[in-house]
Parts: sequence; structure tokens; C-alpha cells
Amino acid sequence: MCGTRADAEDLLQEIFLQAYRKLPDFRGDSTVGTWLYRLAMNRCLDHLKSRQTRATSATAPLDEETMVGPRLATDGGIKRLDLERAIARLPEGARAAFLLHDVEGFQHGEIASILGISEGTSKSQVHKARLKLRAFLTASV
Repeated sequence: MCGTRADAEDLLQEIFLQAYRKLPDFRGDSTVGTWLYRLAMNRCLDHLKSRQTRATSATAPLDEETMVGPRLATDGGIKRLDLERAIARLPEGARAAFLLHDVEGFQHGEIASILGISEGTSKSQVHKARLKLRAFLTASV
């Protein structure tokens, strides 16, 4: 989710510090693993939001120039950068559910527990995310 190993290592350290500080506030409504995973996911999403904001303001002219050329890789696949940008454009809830289900491999019941939503909402968010990703990626061709 972070993009680089260095960012991931920095975030991991921040997450463990945050967990240590917030451990007295843990209520026990869920397992420690679920609580820690949610803490980590929130921190990663915050990082992505701040990185996206910085990248958008720093590279806006570059993005406009690259939109002119072809958006597909030479082998016919979608460029990783295009996919990352499309995922970053998803609404937060849809992005989190999509990443947990399609990238991390969690089942909808587990996602519901992690995100504090119903299983049906998880299914709906993943479906909406897939539709939006398809629209973003086909529009950029």
C-alpha cells in the first residue's frame, strides 16, 4: 500500500508506536489482531491521502503531459502507475474494502469486522470499487 519499502518500514514503526500508546484504550470489543490491523490500515490510508495530496500538487503539470500519450504498456497491460492512481481516486470506504478483499484476500465477513461495517456493505463497496476502477482505467486509454 505504501509504494516503497522505506515508506513501509517507517509506517510500521509509527504503527507500533501508536499501538503501544493506545493499548490502554483498547476496549476488547474485538481481538487484538483485528484492532491492530485496523490501526495499521487507518495509518496507511492516512499516509496515502497525504502522499496523494503532495503528489497531486507537485506533479499536476506532469500528469497533464502524460495524459496525451498512450496509457497502456507495450504488452497490452495496464501500467502499475495507472492502477495505483485509479485506486487512489476511489472513495475511502470502497478503496479499503477493495484492498482488503481483492489485494489482501480477506473474506467479506472479516472485512466487515475490520472496517466496522456489515457484510453486505463490504460486498457492495468492493463491487462499486471494481466498477469505478474499470471506468477510470478504460477512460484513461
